[in-house]
Amino acid sequence: MNLSDIKSLDSQHFLQVFGERTPVCFVRGEGATLYDQDGKAYTDLFAGIAVNSLGYNHPAITDAIIAQAKSGVLHTSNIYYVQPQAELAALLCQHTFADRVFFSNSGAEANEGAMKLACKYFYAQGSKRYKIISADHSFHGRTLATVAATGHDYYQEPFRALLPKGFTQVPYNDLGALVAAIDDETAAIMLEPMQGEGGVTPANCEYLMAVRELCDKLGILLIFDEVQTGVCRTGSLYCYQQYGVVPDIMTSAKGLGCGFPIGAILASEKVASKISKGDHGSTFGGNTFACAVSLSAMRFMIENDYSAVAKEKGAYLMNALKAIKSDKVLEVRGMGMLIGIQLPPDFPAGKLMGKMLARGFVPGTASGNVLRLAPPLVISYEEMDAFVSALKEELE
Repeated sequence: MNLSDIKSLDSQHFLQVFGERTPVCFVRGEGATLYDQDGKAYTDLFAGIAVNSLGYNHPAITDAIIAQAKSGVLHTSNIYYVQPQAELAALLCQHTFADRVFFSNSGAEANEGAMKLACKYFYAQGSKRYKIISADHSFHGRTLATVAATGHDYYQEPFRALLPKGFTQVPYNDLGALVAAIDDETAAIMLEPMQGEGGVTPANCEYLMAVRELCDKLGILLIFDEVQTGVCRTGSLYCYQQYGVVPDIMTSAKGLGCGFPIGAILASEKVASKISKGDHGSTFGGNTFACAVSLSAMRFMIENDYSAVAKEKGAYLMNALKAIKSDKVLEVRGMGMLIGIQLPPDFPAGKLMGKMLARGFVPGTASGNVLRLAPPLVISYEEMDAFVSALKEELE
């Protein structure tokens, strides 16, 4: 089937939430290279929106998929014990602040579960606290609750009548605005340590430290959404570890499965102890197949210190981008292998992304007219050099 046929089927039968997509269909991958139907090679700088951390056809992923598929057991349900689920939960607890983990199918589900966890924590104590404060320009998912927590009117407006109450957004990195929004019914503050969709904007360290102190003082829970920033992406296993600020609840997804859908809620025992049987659940969440793949990926990345890999390669790429002399590059920011290139308003990031795609490179974009880079962590220095060189030519 050629691209024209695929586009025709898509336009006729697929719900058009993505509109006119970028005109390419990838059919094969190896390392950090993708191939389209005509055999053209592309260097991937986006990793499926920070998902494919080990790139394509990596043995830690491919072998785990084949082995689990051959076992014949892909799913048994959470009525029964699931060995890779238990092992993955233990691994995550061993390497983070968390004492307990619950697995979902996506980042949005993880974020919604985290908010349920926060509300139940207070309900179990007879408290009426239920409100969640998040940040402007944040992105937490596409379910109704996570849309309510997302700080973009664009996502909220069509569904405002259905959105649950109790959600407030305040400017990011603005402690005064956060303090002003808190009241006696505030249950949790939900933040991304670095906003990804919102423009690749890191939090100020002083800000996050002050938020933690504020939560401790007022008895409010701190939730970190690390769906995009987690799993070695920013130069540590999870981004909060570089700030030295520990949340009460954290969410993870994207790189957690390196391409296989899985999400997770991680929580301290203080919070988790307030959850009772039946308070939450999932049919597919934490299934044998997903957990086996994630367990293999996480073990490989931890044992081979891919946090250090991301930190080193990210510094190299960021320095190379900062060395580009162009009035179209207003700022280069980010952490590890999650980098944003701020462009001027009259130079659309989407158009630049298309130009780079034609040159054989796959970047992404973020709101605020930002070219977003989240390469597979296995990308080579030569591939990064080639991208920077092509970007420099395109900007000129």
